[in-house]
Amino acid sequence: MPISGLWSDSEELSDDEYILNESLTSISDEDSLVGSQEWLLERCCKTKTCKLGIDVDELVRQTMEVLTTTHEEIELQSRLIDIFGFDDLDFVVDVVTNSATLIRSYNQKRIAEAAALASASGGPKLLSPEEHLRRIEERAKDLKSKQPGLPIGSEIEKLPHVYRNHEAGNTLSAFGNKYSLPLGTTRTSEEIYEEIAIPYPKNRPLPLNGKEKLINIDDLDIICKNTFKKYKTLNRVQSLVFPVAYGTNGNMLISAPTGAGKTDVALLTVLRIISQYAHVSTNGDDSTVYLEKDKFKIIYVAPLKALAAEIVEKLGQRLAWLGVSVRELTGDMQLTRAEITKTQIIVTTPEKWDVVTRKSNGDNDLVEKVRLLIIDEVHMLHDDRGSVIESLVARTLRQVESSQSMIRIVGLSATLPNFIDVSDFLRVDRKEGLFYFDASFRPVPLEQHFIGVKGKAGSRQASENTDRVTYEKVVDMLRQGHQIMVFVNSRKDTLKTVNMLREMAATEGDLDELFDSTFHPKYKSAAYDINKSKNKDIRDILKYGFGIHHAGMLRTDRNLTERLFTEGVVKVLCCTATLAWGVNLPAAAVIIKGTQVYDAKKGGFTDLGITDVIQIFGRAGRPQFESYGIAFLCTTGDRLAHYISAVTQQHPIESRFTERLVDNLNAEIALGTVTNVDEAVQWLGYTYLYVRMLKNPLGYGVTWAELENDFLLGQRRRDLIVSAARTLHRMQMIIFDERTGALTAKDVGRIASEFYLLHNSIEIFNTMLKPRATEADALAMLSMSGEFDGLKSRNEEADELTSLRDKYVPCQVAGTVDTSNGKINILLQSYISRAPIDSFSLVSDCAYVAQNSARISRALFMIALNRRWGQVALVLLAICKAIDKRLWPFEHELAQFDLPKNVIQRLEDHEISIEDLRSMSNSEIGELIRNRGLGPVVARYVRQIPSLIIEHSVFPIVRNILRVHLNIIPDFQWNDHLHGQSEFFWIWVEDSDDSTILHSEKFILSKKHLNDTHELDFFIPLDDPLPSQVYIRAISNTWIGTGNVTAISFQHLIRPENETIQTRLLPLRPLHISALKNKVIENIYSKRFEYFNPMQTMVFHCLYYTNSNAFIGSPTGSGKTVAAELAIWAAFNKYPKSKVVYIAPMKALVRERVDDWSARLKHLRVVELTGDSSPDSRSIRKADIIITTPEKFDGISRNWQTRKFVQQVSLIIMDEIHLLASDRGPILEMIVSRMNYISAQTNQPVRLLGMSTAVANAGDMAGWLGVQEGLFNFPQSIRPVPLDMYIDGFQDNTGFCPLMKSMNKPAFMAIKSHSPTKPALIFVASRRQTRLTASDLINFCGMEENPKRFLNMSEDELLRVLEQISDESLKLSLQFGIGQHHAGLVDIDRRVVQELFSKNKIQILVATSTLAWGVNLPAHLVIIKGTQYFDAKVEGYKDMDLTDILQMMGRAGRPAFDTSGVAMVFTQESKKVFYKRFIHTGFPVESSLHKVLEDHLGAEIAGGNISNKQEALDFLTCTFLFRRVHKNPSYYGLEDTTQDGTNSYLVQLVEKSVNELKESLCLRVQADGSTFLSTPFLNIGSYYYISHKTVRTILSKSERNITFEDGLKIMSLAAEYDELPVRHNEDLVNAELSKDMRYSAESMAPFMWDPHVKAFLLIQAYLSRIELPITDYMQDTVSVLDQCLRILQACIDISAELGRLSTLLTFVQIMQAIKQAVWFDDNPLTALPGLEPMPMSQSMTVTSLERLGDMSTKDFHRLADFFQVPEESRYEFVHVLSSIPVVDLTCYRSKEKPNELIVSLSRKHAPLSRDYACYTPKFPKKQFEGWLILLINREKDEVLSLKRLRPRPNHPWQKPIEALIKIPSKFDRNVIELACISDTYLYNTFTMTVDISKSE
Repeated sequence: MPISGLWSDSEELSDDEYILNESLTSISDEDSLVGSQEWLLERCCKTKTCKLGIDVDELVRQTMEVLTTTHEEIELQSRLIDIFGFDDLDFVVDVVTNSATLIRSYNQKRIAEAAALASASGGPKLLSPEEHLRRIEERAKDLKSKQPGLPIGSEIEKLPHVYRNHEAGNTLSAFGNKYSLPLGTTRTSEEIYEEIAIPYPKNRPLPLNGKEKLINIDDLDIICKNTFKKYKTLNRVQSLVFPVAYGTNGNMLISAPTGAGKTDVALLTVLRIISQYAHVSTNGDDSTVYLEKDKFKIIYVAPLKALAAEIVEKLGQRLAWLGVSVRELTGDMQLTRAEITKTQIIVTTPEKWDVVTRKSNGDNDLVEKVRLLIIDEVHMLHDDRGSVIESLVARTLRQVESSQSMIRIVGLSATLPNFIDVSDFLRVDRKEGLFYFDASFRPVPLEQHFIGVKGKAGSRQASENTDRVTYEKVVDMLRQGHQIMVFVNSRKDTLKTVNMLREMAATEGDLDELFDSTFHPKYKSAAYDINKSKNKDIRDILKYGFGIHHAGMLRTDRNLTERLFTEGVVKVLCCTATLAWGVNLPAAAVIIKGTQVYDAKKGGFTDLGITDVIQIFGRAGRPQFESYGIAFLCTTGDRLAHYISAVTQQHPIESRFTERLVDNLNAEIALGTVTNVDEAVQWLGYTYLYVRMLKNPLGYGVTWAELENDFLLGQRRRDLIVSAARTLHRMQMIIFDERTGALTAKDVGRIASEFYLLHNSIEIFNTMLKPRATEADALAMLSMSGEFDGLKSRNEEADELTSLRDKYVPCQVAGTVDTSNGKINILLQSYISRAPIDSFSLVSDCAYVAQNSARISRALFMIALNRRWGQVALVLLAICKAIDKRLWPFEHELAQFDLPKNVIQRLEDHEISIEDLRSMSNSEIGELIRNRGLGPVVARYVRQIPSLIIEHSVFPIVRNILRVHLNIIPDFQWNDHLHGQSEFFWIWVEDSDDSTILHSEKFILSKKHLNDTHELDFFIPLDDPLPSQVYIRAISNTWIGTGNVTAISFQHLIRPENETIQTRLLPLRPLHISALKNKVIENIYSKRFEYFNPMQTMVFHCLYYTNSNAFIGSPTGSGKTVAAELAIWAAFNKYPKSKVVYIAPMKALVRERVDDWSARLKHLRVVELTGDSSPDSRSIRKADIIITTPEKFDGISRNWQTRKFVQQVSLIIMDEIHLLASDRGPILEMIVSRMNYISAQTNQPVRLLGMSTAVANAGDMAGWLGVQEGLFNFPQSIRPVPLDMYIDGFQDNTGFCPLMKSMNKPAFMAIKSHSPTKPALIFVASRRQTRLTASDLINFCGMEENPKRFLNMSEDELLRVLEQISDESLKLSLQFGIGQHHAGLVDIDRRVVQELFSKNKIQILVATSTLAWGVNLPAHLVIIKGTQYFDAKVEGYKDMDLTDILQMMGRAGRPAFDTSGVAMVFTQESKKVFYKRFIHTGFPVESSLHKVLEDHLGAEIAGGNISNKQEALDFLTCTFLFRRVHKNPSYYGLEDTTQDGTNSYLVQLVEKSVNELKESLCLRVQADGSTFLSTPFLNIGSYYYISHKTVRTILSKSERNITFEDGLKIMSLAAEYDELPVRHNEDLVNAELSKDMRYSAESMAPFMWDPHVKAFLLIQAYLSRIELPITDYMQDTVSVLDQCLRILQACIDISAELGRLSTLLTFVQIMQAIKQAVWFDDNPLTALPGLEPMPMSQSMTVTSLERLGDMSTKDFHRLADFFQVPEESRYEFVHVLSSIPVVDLTCYRSKEKPNELIVSLSRKHAPLSRDYACYTPKFPKKQFEGWLILLINREKDEVLSLKRLRPRPNHPWQKPIEALIKIPSKFDRNVIELACISDTYLYNTFTMTVDISKSE
């Protein structure tokens, strides 16, 4: 029967019922009593709320309403606080204390009022039961009409977007306070069940008002119009939300019923982001949208994978017209990095996105591009997974604040009880972004039926009753003509329920009448389609009108079932809850059959979640078909009240964050976003937990007093964090310093975060993981993991578990079947063994165990690797792969392929290994497996199993450090289907004695590098006693049975015994500069200092008063430059007319030294001699000091016989000589050896001074330099500014970019700690890292109180600086006081940054390591952020040289400013010990001459210094290599250390080099086998300083009549381009660039990552003058052009030597084109100023060279008019045009030398400048006029003779220049053709015929 509407599940009396039962007692006067109504009125008047203007009567009414409708004290306090706030907390406490008295006085007052009313109408009278019932109903209606549920204080009324209609069945308030059930609710009791029926609300949403209208799609822009083209209008919800969703960027929360169109609201926010990156072009009625797809990412977080799939499909279809890619990223659907890059919208689950964002790795680009985060079903905050959503939102909000980037957060949910709290958590503006729509906005109103069957949950009675009720309701709905969905709780139950319903219908006689679907008009076509299905079950049940649907079915079957249900063929669809989430398939009625769901995580049955119930109810009612939907929930009687309360009253959703606080805190610490307690407290303030703690403090253990004293709960948050941090510290996951509050991640914590491990699992693993664990131990440990705590063993499962253990479990099980860990162990092994399992619960448990074990075992493997336990790491990796492949390691490897079982069995029976199969033929394999047809298939599979061949070399560094070099050669066939784009291997070195891992690293092999040999270099420690051998393991990360083990034997290893010589600084009195006894020199120093520092004092006598060779090893910044100057003064004092050569390893160091000495040593002439600066020979002859690079001086000194100034050198200073160990070291060795040779030949002593940082083998270095007494090797401690050094370790085995990113926060904290106001230098490995590091530092500054704390200049000054800067990234960082410095910046940007930093205008400078060498910019703090760099040669990351690190550290500490400096080295944890050792003692320097001996030996042979094998051996004895071979023989591969053995080694080196030179046609060996004869090609290679390999390439590739393209390819193949860097992903850039070039690179090489291909493309791009795609390519182009002229000159000379005229002319044409930056077929005049190059075919040739020579200035101006040269370029155009060298050519035979011709060139116009510079505006170096004089025979395509001619600087242009050219001795004609070709200007060739029979 109908009840009052005031019934509740607690069955407490309503107010009216209370009135009837209250005895009519007299009312005493309680005016003055506490708790009376008057007392309440008086106290309300005094509250602050009342003083704010709220009506006091309204306050009293609301207070009493709260008191009479709230029964829980916590809720009562919360609701009163909501009314009065914390300012009136005392009053609230009083009201709560006296609540009973207040209610009593209130009721008594109402009774009195009722009595008075009755008396006025004729006295009191008792109501009849009927009148009483009617009165109650009227009262209820009255309360409804007054909307008692309006939010307290009318707060919601002020919110513009909250839409509520209280007659629509709403039963909750904005803050989650519950109302009673709606009017009309009925309760029915039957024999087997009780039913509560809640009618659907009759009232619909409030009608549209005048201002409100539905939005027409045609009125929208093209982006919305095309996306919603199937709609005419948006629905009401979407129309109301549209202005905010599409018109703003603010965060939003949309709370609306299921089916209200929330997905399209989300789509509107997606379109908002898209519109910001879209460019619309309109052409008439047509519009085209161009979208910058690479600029943004959108993340859609859906709670279930099924829902994610639906969203992907829906968004993908809608946005397909824009070309937007929508992809799923879940546990089932992984995306590669390339796929992520190409995807704009990623639909994922909360856990997956949490994993992505908590990794600071390669997904960093993805995270940084996110512009929109949509969280669907955000009401799941109260679920077990709610903490994940809180963590995501908190992380995103912090990212937004720190990076100042725009990431919009949009929350979607069903009707939320406390939506204001959730909106606050999402940082939504309540008055703009908060939208709430009540149940009346549901498209189809819902009638709800809650049925409680009799019987205990899980009992047979309850099950049978549920079946009976389900059947009755199904039949009832069918009789009404409705389709029904029956939702069950497992896949198996779908068919089981269908069979149950069918059997009952048959018994009851309803089957044919109600269920039969054969009469449906579409049944025949449906039956035809269904018969195609392989699923027998769905075929059998269709004719009875049944269908089933669950995730275990094939996709085609699911789609077919959905279609048949939509068409009405299927009347009853039995399905699982995934259908409600994943497919939008409504029905007239839905039935939830049972609410007991098996939860594998908890190991038992739990209640069906309320979110699932609401989602399923949302599927009831089909718009446009039914006026209302019907939903049934069938549960057991004991859970009936729970579901009614949960669905209709919806208590406020609370936070579950504290349950996962420890793990989430660990994730943030591991990520680096939280580094101390204060940051953690701040992070906690972004969570929903914090919002609810403020609103409902008692629910989270916070007292009112605590809240009053700390209204922001700062201390409570701190307590939570400290407690969690202590837990993590105890479990060795972090380091928690309670004194400072610092939180530092440890590897175990990082691993736990990455693999989503619980902290209690780590606690178990810390205890159980042992270095010698077996497979059984590892499996037992896995089964103890905390992730499985919920799984329980049940008695009914014991028999099946026992059977599984006996049949399918190969490893011993630690626990029994009745223990949870025993059960888990058995299930895991059964899963690997692919055992069939019958029990549904065990199937579910097994899937859960397997899913989590894969992740946990990976984490355990990483922990074992981290602890360097080789044996257990091997075991755990095998288990990882066993779980992934479901294959035991002892099974045959080919079982991983799809082969018949009998084939695998035969292979196992024969015990045939993969190695054996590799050596067998196809037929042999076929015979072995008794199936010849499968022989080739098996053979192919064998070749596809990943395998690596490991070749090793070992190089002892010191006694207990060994460098290992590996050559890794892939040895398998690639299959895209099997291997994807890359294969991942683990490589580690393991001690053979105790299995300790000495070194480990990842090795990723990509498909494109399958055929390459890969190199790895690393160091391993050696202990005493030395192990007999170590093992190198190369193991696939995923493939079973692919381990490759290589042993390194130490039997013949000879460890070096380095005696580190260190010079102790003597306590000498600092020497005064007067000791120089030279006023000129004293004046130079007096401006800077009066006393030499202690180091300079100690070396003064040796350097200034002796002429002996010296070696000075001293730290950077200790004053070595002044020491070098002392040697210079000594040289000029003794040899006044001699020259000093200063050799620095880098151009930047040369430039620094030139600038310094030119400014200070003004009485000396200083000349720079580098690749960038090539002064003329006259300047060099006049110079006193030549400052040069090793390569340049090596090239010059090779021809010392013809260069007198080389013979005048008395002192050579070699700075940074410790770089002998680098690739350029051999050049220094040759220079020293050559200068000693020159000194011996000329009897002119040459003093050698080597300077470096301290080295470990200074004695060898000094011995090689011939030092007798001048050896000084000072330790680091002698620096004038003491240095504090810190070495911090970071996670091993992580990618380079994530490693660098993880260092940014520590770097920022280090600056704040060590250098808060002083300059700080951060050195990084690449230009890209300067930008990324600066960007992160800016983000961290954004979190500070003063974001511009590092900027020390005014805004006006800053604006002036920014106007000079062209680099956008630099502009941004400078605004925060952070500079960037790298070679990619233009020169003015670099200079500005250097000046700002030197003047402390900016406090931080992020720079590449070149700054440490090139620019002297010291700082108080130096941070070396990473010790690796990308080496293009090995296409991987290599360790920096220790010398580079020491140089960078040397920049710490500013003399005259600091009393100490700080240097911090950030490196991998495994390398800390290495750097600690060698930073202090110095690194032993080894030679690398033996690797490149052939080129240097060839140069000496070409120079005449070596003529036979013995002289070559004698020459080697002068090298540093010779000394080190004796000291460290194993490093150089020498096993026999006897004299004969060493001699044999050196002889082999020489012979190998000679053979290489012979193969390149550079050397001939005479018949005696030891005398060398150099060929012209060797002389050419030596002269132009190119490799013999380049000569070999030119000789082998060049032919007659080669094309321009051929010539470019030959030049690009030069060995000089071997080291041209090809950075990560540049192969993709090269591929795109190749498409735009004239000549495709594919014709040159198949691989775009070849450096020669890149050189080929860069030269073409340069000739085409196109803009390069990335900045790095600009610098690379300069490097390519820097080498190309030498290579081309050699090509020309080799072609002349070969006599190939056409080939020579092609190379000349290439050189001309490169200098002019035009193509060979361009009109050369169009390359002049003011014009753009244009092909001859498209431009008019208006003049010839002859005419050009005869033109006047007027003619030049007319030419400018013709070409329409802009006015601003006219003068330069005429000037350059007139300077083009047009010459008169004369030639005659010399009288003095009859076999020579005299060639004379006379210019017709003045040159461009007096030094004869040419117009080459694009070429990076200045070019000068030059000519090639050729004697040729065109008929035979021959070059007879070649001579180069160049005018001297300042030579009067009116005077001719002359050259002598030899006539070929075999030339027998009287007439010869002479050609004179400009080496700069195209088509600038003059020819003449010469009669050589006549003389002058």
